[in-house]
Amino acid sequence: MTSPLASPEDDALLRRRQWTSRVFGLLCGGATLLCLAILFGLLATVAVNAYDAFLPAETRAALEGKSTLEGLGTRVGALFSAEYWQRGWRFLAEGPSRRPADAGVNPAIFGSLWLIGLTALLSVPAGVGAAVYLEEYAAATRWKRLVQLNIANLAGVPSIVYGILGLGVFVRAVSLQAPGGEFLVGLSLGRVILSGALTLSLVVLPIVILASQEALRAVPKSIRQASYALGATKWQTTWRQVLPAALPGMMTGVILAISRALGEAAPLVAVGAVGFISYTPKSAYSEFTALPLQIYNWASRPQAEFHALASAAILVLLAVLIMMNAVAVWVRYYYGQRIRW
Repeated sequence: MTSPLASPEDDALLRRRQWTSRVFGLLCGGATLLCLAILFGLLATVAVNAYDAFLPAETRAALEGKSTLEGLGTRVGALFSAEYWQRGWRFLAEGPSRRPADAGVNPAIFGSLWLIGLTALLSVPAGVGAAVYLEEYAAATRWKRLVQLNIANLAGVPSIVYGILGLGVFVRAVSLQAPGGEFLVGLSLGRVILSGALTLSLVVLPIVILASQEALRAVPKSIRQASYALGATKWQTTWRQVLPAALPGMMTGVILAISRALGEAAPLVAVGAVGFISYTPKSAYSEFTALPLQIYNWASRPQAEFHALASAAILVLLAVLIMMNAVAVWVRYYYGQRIRW
């Protein structure tokens, strides 16, 4: 709608801006639809392949040479058989096997849970503590800017670099020549879960620090000033006012960083995680495998049955990721409701 007092040039400029705004909105909407279509296509392909992983042998033989649509009725019929669900349960409860019909993902699930639990235990206190120090205590000096710049750069380092670092420092020990002789630097833990968790902690630590810093910056300065005005110390202000207010954002960033670590395979390959483990890890010093490694192992096999198992393992990994993201959403909502500014 144009004003009766506007000149024809102003009307033309206003129409051009409205047209540009509509085109920009259509382009953004088209980009969103394209992303959703690609994501849906990938998920549908993985789900169809995973569905075939638990088909009985006779059903699989009957589907030989048929397309997905031609065998749709046979596939749906197999879903109502007890054998299909028993095979699905064995997939979750048993370990890998050289025969696709007996292969399972149980050691990889527990290996991933061990890795993520230890990674969170190691990286979250250190990352949140570093963020609190940098935002609440450290003076704005040149050294702080240098540290901040390096943390931001470390967040963009490829994870394989951290894997090589973990191999040299946590799995083995690096030999250094010094004037006093030769020194070994490293923990020499071997190819165990703890080595993998320490390496993944290095991967996610910069992300946890940056996410926590952003959450702390989002807390209004008036909260701190009001606390100081009432006589609270910096420790009391940080612990009782700033951290509770920043907790929703911090927890969301932390869980998203941990979710990224769950899907990492490159650093685990570098530290020498074993691809074939037939037992469930019992401690942090057990040899291990993880879901991304198991998926890679099956996907690299030539048999189509292993490819279907890889797709089923991808769905298991996605289910774990979705549960972690659901926890992040719940934490953000729960603690967000308690904030009264």
